[in-house]
Amino acid sequence: MPEHDQHDHDPDGRFADELGSVLRSTGESFALDGRPEMVTGGLARGRRRLLRRRLAVTGGALALAAIGVGGVYAGSVVTPAGPAEKASVAGAPERTGDTSATERATPDTLKPGEAEIPLSEIADVVKANTPAGQWRFDGLDGKGQGLRGTYDDGKGEAAFGIFLARAGRSAEAGVDQVTCPSKTFVPYDHCEDGTLQDGARFMVIQGYEYPDKREETKNWRAVLLTKDGFLIDASEYNAAAQKGAEISREDPPFTAAQLKALVTAEAWRPLLQQIPPLPTAPAGLGAKPGAQPGATREARPEVSGDSVPDTLRALMPKGLKVAEKGGEGQFGYVVVDDGKGKSLVQVNVQFGMDDVAHQLYGSGDVTTLPGGRKLKLSEQPGEKGGAGVVWWSADTMTKKGFRVVVSAFNTGAQHEAATRPAPALTMEQLKTIALDPKWAKLPAK
Repeated sequence: MPEHDQHDHDPDGRFADELGSVLRSTGESFALDGRPEMVTGGLARGRRRLLRRRLAVTGGALALAAIGVGGVYAGSVVTPAGPAEKASVAGAPERTGDTSATERATPDTLKPGEAEIPLSEIADVVKANTPAGQWRFDGLDGKGQGLRGTYDDGKGEAAFGIFLARAGRSAEAGVDQVTCPSKTFVPYDHCEDGTLQDGARFMVIQGYEYPDKREETKNWRAVLLTKDGFLIDASEYNAAAQKGAEISREDPPFTAAQLKALVTAEAWRPLLQQIPPLPTAPAGLGAKPGAQPGATREARPEVSGDSVPDTLRALMPKGLKVAEKGGEGQFGYVVVDDGKGKSLVQVNVQFGMDDVAHQLYGSGDVTTLPGGRKLKLSEQPGEKGGAGVVWWSADTMTKKGFRVVVSAFNTGAQHEAATRPAPALTMEQLKTIALDPKWAKLPAK
């Protein structure tokens, strides 16, 4: 997916509630792009993760693979026999040079939630549960949770990656990662999800490494969430590398059924059991950056459940047919059609944004309303690759930092071409929705 202009850290730290330890084990080697809660673009500049506890606000947009439809995110802590390397499925290994044994990762120096699984054992399970072919793996003398390599069945080399992890502190924490995403935000050719007889959940999705350039690298992926909360995530490509390589074959080598068979193989169980439980959140997790140790910030309210998307739908002007709706927590969206083409409308509701008001409303068409509320109206091109897409928004914030941003596009999905000259809602209608008092009355905790 296209890169956003900026990527800001989560100052509250609560994004780590379910996935932080897992993602830290990857070396944080990828940008958290393509998330549904970031679709308004400019919200990234607000220095808040708009949905801190869950990435998948459209019914499961692949939380752990936030870099698109499933670009392999997984890296691992590695203890190589020779020079220290960090094996990352998301990028080339980072060679740090010769190090002494005391500088290498050891069980005592592993971060919480990380494991030292021999990568050769991961490779053995992969080879035993895929069709015959030529495999080449990286760093087989190392240890960790992720492995990458290439596979060739005689029809062209294909990049491959697999990662083992815990979904979070409960199996429910990973449900979004095995739920097919909405095509409003993530383009793909086919997706299947479901529940197995043993209670495990799975998803197999056939999409693209660059969703806005679907003529390029294909990325097919299978994810399994076990009943006890372990994740097995496998990705394959139709090129010898995830990024920057020429297409080597029409499709990735393994079918959806073969990918599913791989991640559901019983042989993973002994390896998964080597991954320790995630720790509980430490005291002071919500401390402000630069604060004294032990200092905590007051918890910021958050809207949960379906109240935001339900309110957005209720505020739609008459005469608009709602073709699709979704969202969760602070984010909601509808795709509407007035008979002249589909139009995506979305909203984000945030608390405690007053500390960045000067950045958000320091330029552009900004008005200060009675009571001190800021209103910023903007019209700009879309940022997801759709031809001719325009993006209109009304961005509001009270003096106490309560922010409501409503955006509309002249297409039903930002990555697809415009379906009409302008969004189905006028700028005045967007302004009216953003300023509606119903937003301030939503239950939050």
